[in-house]
Amino acid sequence: MIEPASRESSQVKTKWGPFVVTFLTSFGLWLILSGKFDWFHMGLGLISCALVSIFSADLLFPGGLPEGFLAKAGGFIAYLPWLLYQIFLANLHVLYLSLHPKMLEKINPQVIRFQSRLKSDISMVTFANSITLTPGTITLSVSVDGDFKVHAIDDKSAEGLPGEMEQRVARAFRED
Repeated sequence: MIEPASRESSQVKTKWGPFVVTFLTSFGLWLILSGKFDWFHMGLGLISCALVSIFSADLLFPGGLPEGFLAKAGGFIAYLPWLLYQIFLANLHVLYLSLHPKMLEKINPQVIRFQSRLKSDISMVTFANSITLTPGTITLSVSVDGDFKVHAIDDKSAEGLPGEMEQRVARAFRED
């Protein structure tokens, strides 16, 4: 009798996948942070990142790359420009509030609770951190069930929650 193959886990077992992802991430970060683009320093960066990747790829991805990792990483990278734009807009809004002559009338601090439809830990953490990075709001707590508690500086900041940001995080992590 032939039995169907069982799926061991949602991990993709490849030898080079974790190394390549670790190397590209660390080298990209090294390029951004070092600011040195001559051959000597880039060569040292390549060697350093390769050594770190050899020793730490199994620590970061113990069972291999998670299924759909590259699609989710691409979705997250596509989400970042939108998030930066929202941070810029929120900065302008907080600047407006702080410079307005009737600032005390405009500011209405409040705590909002809502249930998120996000399911995975990484998407909930990304959503919570995106809220906190956006001026005028800060995530106070997140439960495992997706219950969020957020402090907002005014009504405009509060009314947008969870809103489009949650939808974009869900799309980035393929939860829509």
